Amino acid sequence: MRKLFNKIKDKVNQIAINARTAVDNAKAEGYVDSGVKILIAVVIGALLLAGLYALFNTTIMPTVTTKIQQLFNYKG
Repeated sequence: MRKLFNKIKDKVNQIAINARTAVDNAKAEGYVDSGVKILIAVVIGALLLAGLYALFNTTIMPTVTTKIQQLFNYKG
């Protein structure tokens, strides 16, 4: 019975240590950094798509264009 309690106590202590380590982590990877990375990726993708449209003067992704036009032509 004592071994069982010691095992449980050790497991709880290990979980507490892991939680404390995660909270004290001073790594620069946070929510703001991830948000900035996503924002940069979206902006670069939009610029790339706009450049393709300007280069070819035509619809690059016709399926997306028709779906968007169908969304705005909704008559309910």
